[in-house]
This record gives sequence, C-alpha cells and structure tokens, in this order.
Amino acid sequence: MTTSTRYSFTIRDYARMRSAGILAEDDRVELLDGEVRQMSPIGPFHAALVNRLTAILTRLLGDTAIVSIQNPIQLNDYSEPQPDVVIMHPRDDYYAHAHPRPDDILVVIEIADSSIDYDRDEKMPRYAEAGISEAWLIDVAQQQIEHYTQPRNGIYRQKVLLTTEDQIQSVQYPQIMFAIRTLFPSAP
Repeated sequence: MTTSTRYSFTIRDYARMRSAGILAEDDRVELLDGEVRQMSPIGPFHAALVNRLTAILTRLLGDTAIVSIQNPIQLNDYSEPQPDVVIMHPRDDYYAHAHPRPDDILVVIEIADSSIDYDRDEKMPRYAEAGISEAWLIDVAQQQIEHYTQPRNGIYRQKVLLTTEDQIQSVQYPQIMFAIRTLFPSAP
C-alpha cells in the first residue's frame, strides 16, 4: 500500500512559483491552506457585476477607503485568496510593499455564479477564521447577498440573507448602503 503526502505551500513558496514561471501571472489560481487551487473562469455577467459594484462602492466611499478588485489578500502564511472585491483601510502606499492582511480589511466580497459552494464552504470560513469583520457572498443565480458578520472561532455568527427587495448596509462602513436591485438591473 502506498500513501501520498501533501506538500503545504507557504506564501513565500507561492511567490517563488510565480517568479520561476511555474505559475503564470494570468493563471486563475489562489493559495488556500497551503494548496494551490484553480479558480473558476470569469464570465461576462460576473465581470459586469464586479464593475457595477466597483462603481457603486467608489462613488459611496470616495477616498475614505481603498476598493481593491480581484487582488490577493494574505490571511496567514498559507492562504492568499483573491476575492472579487475588498474594501480596505486607506494607506498612502496603496499596499505597495505587501498584500493587505486581515487587520487592513474592512469588507471582503465574493461574487459567485459557478463557484457558490466553494466560496461559501471554503472561503467564508477562512475569512471568519482570519477575523475579517464583514464578508458578502453575492449569489448571481439567486440574485441575493449573504451578509456575514461577527466572526468567532472560524465561523460568522451572524448571516443575513438579502434579496433584490432589500438594501444592504455595511456594518464596517455605514455609508455603504444601496438597493440590491441596482446590482441586478433585470430584477423584477
């Protein structure tokens, strides 16, 4: 009987893989719990939703926060996911010397069309475990948002399901408030 051993990559290993060309800059992968994971391709509606959300957030926040789009964040030494949108504390260097860490992050947002189970079951618990105070999971198929707050012991203790009939308001940035219908223009 043979057994296999998994190798757990660190953030440094992951960066070296990119530098060495093992992973190309445009590869759709992220590091989660030491494993390099393939991410789903981004379809046109997903991209449009990211763009629409970016416009809304930028208008509401101005220069009071940084809105980062599909860029890495570092949760710990073994996880560097790439959420769709991250709202971060403003910094003069715009995080030029290191990826944002949990203390830098106000809200993390995932947009899921084909990746809803992965985002809900894999990424949300890791964001909670890292202590990120607020996370949104936008479910494209159902046209709703799962709004997570109060992280403790690797889970969000508060989860509110919002539909196109509702408004969402950020706990971290109360000026972020808008009708969910604006994300889904074809909603009834």
